[in-house]
Amino acid sequence: MKKFFLIIILFLIASSSVTAQNNRVKDSNNIGWYAFFMNYKLAEKWSLHGEFQWRRVEWIIKPQQNLYRVGLNYNIHSQITLRAGYAFADTYNYGEIPLSSSEMRFPEHRTYLMALIANPIGKVSLTHRFMLEQRWIGRSSDAKVKEIDEFVYMNRVRYMFRMDLPLKGSTIDNQEPYLAAYDELMIGFGENVNQNIFDQNRIGLLAGFKFSGSKRIEAGYLNQTVQLGRLVNGNNVFQHNNGFIVNTYFNF
Repeated sequence: MKKFFLIIILFLIASSSVTAQNNRVKDSNNIGWYAFFMNYKLAEKWSLHGEFQWRRVEWIIKPQQNLYRVGLNYNIHSQITLRAGYAFADTYNYGEIPLSSSEMRFPEHRTYLMALIANPIGKVSLTHRFMLEQRWIGRSSDAKVKEIDEFVYMNRVRYMFRMDLPLKGSTIDNQEPYLAAYDELMIGFGENVNQNIFDQNRIGLLAGFKFSGSKRIEAGYLNQTVQLGRLVNGNNVFQHNNGFIVNTYFNF
């Protein structure tokens, strides 16, 4: 248990140092994320993945983003899953310094490739998720016009490290609670990346309950650090969003 929380503290320190810059402006928001994940088994090694994430500002009052993601899974090993899929994100402007200077809502189409690697060590289950995204982000070529007239192509790579710890016994079994923590780093690259080569970092501290092999739920604290892709008065802008997250998982 001590090692589990020591690793969490190290991740918090590392994440906070990512945004240690002098010419930066902070924008803080309270957020609430509500997510639904589903996997449907097609064959021995194949399954479908679907998810919807309803992300809000001021806990639940204002919209932040709606995210829809689908994918096809292939299990090449009991501990390794590959996925390819498509996602659509509808992102809103929020906070004192909005993401877009035009203050408009903008859509985003993505394709992605993902590898999920499980690595249990003793009681702790470690998970590594690697994701490569191809993004087409809608924007207006004229800041005075609040209509999308072009899509800009960008790339992003993501890495998430997660730990799950059972509170009863040595494994997370049915009708048992557990603790979880994760850190995810997102890096943009390619010719259209502006200020936000460092794109985002997310930290989650969760408590969950596994009802059965097909149903579980978890909730807890979420910290999101986002760097805007534009300068504001010559300064880099970092959003520091804090709140809670609720995840529900179903396997059919």
